[in-house]
Amino acid sequence: MKDLSQLRKEIDEVDSKLLPLLVKRMEIACDVADYKVKNNIPVLNSGREQEILDKVEEECGEYGGEIKTVYSAIMDASRALQHKIIGGGSRLRNAVEGAEINKKLRITANGAPIACQGVDGAYSQKAAKGIFPDSPIHFYKQFENVFEAVNQGKAKFGIIPVENSTAGSVHEAYDLIMKYRFYVVGAYNLKVEHCLCAKPETNYEDIENVYSHPQALAQCNAFLKNFDFTGINFSNTAAAAKYVSESDKKNIAAICSEQAAKEFGLRILRRGIQNVSENTTRFIVISKTLVIDEDAQKISLIFSAPHTTGSLYRVLGRFSMEGLNLTKLESRPVANGKFDYLFYADVLGNVNDEGTIDLLCALSDELEEFTFLGNYHEIKE
Repeated sequence: MKDLSQLRKEIDEVDSKLLPLLVKRMEIACDVADYKVKNNIPVLNSGREQEILDKVEEECGEYGGEIKTVYSAIMDASRALQHKIIGGGSRLRNAVEGAEINKKLRITANGAPIACQGVDGAYSQKAAKGIFPDSPIHFYKQFENVFEAVNQGKAKFGIIPVENSTAGSVHEAYDLIMKYRFYVVGAYNLKVEHCLCAKPETNYEDIENVYSHPQALAQCNAFLKNFDFTGINFSNTAAAAKYVSESDKKNIAAICSEQAAKEFGLRILRRGIQNVSENTTRFIVISKTLVIDEDAQKISLIFSAPHTTGSLYRVLGRFSMEGLNLTKLESRPVANGKFDYLFYADVLGNVNDEGTIDLLCALSDELEEFTFLGNYHEIKE
């Protein structure tokens, strides 16, 4: 049996023969790109790619699957190179070039109304004030009402919670993002401390039901279970506090912020009841107008992947090829009865980087569904 050093030497020898051939293949890909430009031919020819991959799998016997994966990566790299030469994605490039550039969103707001869900004392209000301290806050009952307020011009921006570090994604928010396709122009990470609050005359031992938003209940489920409280879903943490303050019931409480408790005259019975001390909720700013901050470092996208083996893997590989890190990938069903899905992704990057915008434009040309939601700055409290 050969020792490891001998085997590695053989691999090095094979690689020394492969590399010039791979370089030659990329050079030919450049020539193909020139031909496609002159003859107005799209970069992607999925039928030809599949024929080649099927042939590779068939001819390589027991290693067919492995080598097919290698060829898929070669094709993706070749196609990416062709896109850079051709410079497609004109619609996306034009949108980015025409975006409003600003140092701070609060300047862009210029005192215009900001829409958020809930009532006074809501965590959304705190996030909104953290970004837009000089703008009036208009409250709406449901998340979709916030989108409609922006859609109808009643508010310049809307604030929506999208995920929590303990309870995960707010699925309703992502469904609305996919429905409206508004731009994401900012984000705010808010540290959330939940309090158990009740009317001044309510005794701790009398509490049976606790009202709050489902996310807050999930973030405090260990506390609720420990004291055998029943969590009851409500539209918003602050709205739950308002309901408890106005109710005649003596056995109820709310999970809300300290601010909401003060707003509605509730007594704080227990602070910091969330499962994790560093409990953080991420809010995004939605807009009908594309605004890109100078120091934008996060990109949000919606895209589809073809119903073929490994298609999502290959799309994600394109980001890796460009050295971009995905921080979020959320799949949501398309309501068409066919089990089709759309993907929401957050990527660390800036569209002013040539490689990044080339990749986004390439994907916008290739994928059946592709929406650039924005490139923005994320503020951490």
